[in-house]
Amino acid sequence: MKRICVFAGSSKGVRTEYHDAARTLGRALVVRGIGVVYGAGGIGLMGVLADAVIENGGEIIGVIPDKLMEMEVAHQGITELHVVRTMHERKALMAELSDGFITLPGGLGTLEETMEMITWFQLGYHAKPVGLLNVRGYYDPLLAFFRHMNDEGFISEKIMGSFTVDDAPEGLVRRMLTPR
Repeated sequence: MKRICVFAGSSKGVRTEYHDAARTLGRALVVRGIGVVYGAGGIGLMGVLADAVIENGGEIIGVIPDKLMEMEVAHQGITELHVVRTMHERKALMAELSDGFITLPGGLGTLEETMEMITWFQLGYHAKPVGLLNVRGYYDPLLAFFRHMNDEGFISEKIMGSFTVDDAPEGLVRRMLTPR
């Protein structure tokens, strides 16, 4: 795996554990020689992740729509910055540049990006691993809803098994790198 796309919030959230997980994830990827593709923000968990990758000497590539350049304040210290026109172009380029996806805690944008990557897997557009970093049970309600959708016959067991969940950054990376 050469690069992993990390979806993360443009806010830091209310718990220091989210911030710590973003830093630890950045460091864990760099140690394994894995580059990071992300939303290019210099704020929130995106900024924490980028700073950790940079501080540890790793590659970090940002992709941001021109409209968000001002709102999210693109990080100025990243390896490479791609400015695109739309959110659709952003996700497509992030997916193209990446060999897998990890989701940190985040808001609606983070959730939407993750759902699109799981949907693309379901539809056969990619076969790349997807991981949820479930810091302090952040994604427990979402995982319960996935189980509900499965129980009600709307998503298959294959989709339920298409993503990896762990509460520790190192554990998630290790599990995603282990062939299934």
